[in-house]
Amino acid sequence: MNENEKKELQSATFERLLKHLDKRKDVQNIDLMNLAGFCRNCLSKWYREEAGKKGIEISDPDARKYIYGMSYSEWKEKYQK
Repeated sequence: MNENEKKELQSATFERLLKHLDKRKDVQNIDLMNLAGFCRNCLSKWYREEAGKKGIEISDPDARKYIYGMSYSEWKEKYQK
């Protein structure tokens, strides 16, 4: 496997994780944090930080919107228990 194929697979896997989390809105961030040590907010921070390493500036709200598929406030209102 070459480096480009590796990055494509990693990207596809990450997108699949996001789709999985999107389907499992019943799973609260606190549950993820307690069981896995990370949550959707962690993913958005990691996404923003990795973008920053590449010289790409992404705001916290924009990073969260990418991870949550909607604004964080909208997600909290609809799905947070």
